[in-house]
Amino acid sequence: MDRSLVVALVIGALQGIFEWLPISSEGNITIALSALGRPPETAVAFALFLHLGTALSATVYYREELRGLIALLPRWRPGRAFEGEQAVVTFLAIGTLVSGVVGIAAYATLEEVVPALTGGAVVVAIGVLLVLTGVFQRVSSRLDVDERSDPDAIDAVLVGIAQGLAILPGISRSGMTTGTLLLRGHDAPDSFRYSFVLSIPAAVGGGLLAYLDTGLGGVTPTAALVSLAAACVVGYATIDVLIRIVERVSFWAVCVGLGGWRWLVGS
Repeated sequence: MDRSLVVALVIGALQGIFEWLPISSEGNITIALSALGRPPETAVAFALFLHLGTALSATVYYREELRGLIALLPRWRPGRAFEGEQAVVTFLAIGTLVSGVVGIAAYATLEEVVPALTGGAVVVAIGVLLVLTGVFQRVSSRLDVDERSDPDAIDAVLVGIAQGLAILPGISRSGMTTGTLLLRGHDAPDSFRYSFVLSIPAAVGGGLLAYLDTGLGGVTPTAALVSLAAACVVGYATIDVLIRIVERVSFWAVCVGLGGWRWLVGS
């Protein structure tokens, strides 16, 4: 098999695994691509592009829940937006809108900053953001807050902001969104479920934005398809197992450890 296709297969498989772990899939894929000689800006763009594969994985995995949410749309009423089963629909709609606005602004900033950085500076920046993500996860998991059931408007706005900022490599989308929900008093299973369902439109938007803005960054269409297919298949195969692992393992320590190591390597 052609070496470029082997690399594409491995990168896609890594995306399929990293996406569900609160350790920034985008940051880790960016570092891997940079180590293989890709310029920082194209590495970041292709890392975002690969989210299209895991978005499809999440869509298939949560297909029954998504079908149920779509069935609720005709019965949705503004006056009961955050009551009962309609609360999740409203939460997802507002969260997606807010994350889109914040994400586009963050991406514009990213385009200005990344081309000016060297490969080592990119690694250092990602390392710092990983450490900050780990600290945030630690804080959110340790605070004792009142338990909540249905999400409200404040949850939607805060999670939308957290998800929008996660377009920056090194900030874990799942770590930030689940951490925010835990801080707001939601239990871990609901926090992970809301986070992954909310990730679908954000991942599709981020992937398409990167593709329309920079194309495939020198990656051949065949290699890009191989990466997407690997991300999708591996993502679907691992999501259930990795969600269970995340509920048991202190990934805040993994984030801090990876971030500190990358800061030392890049500096």
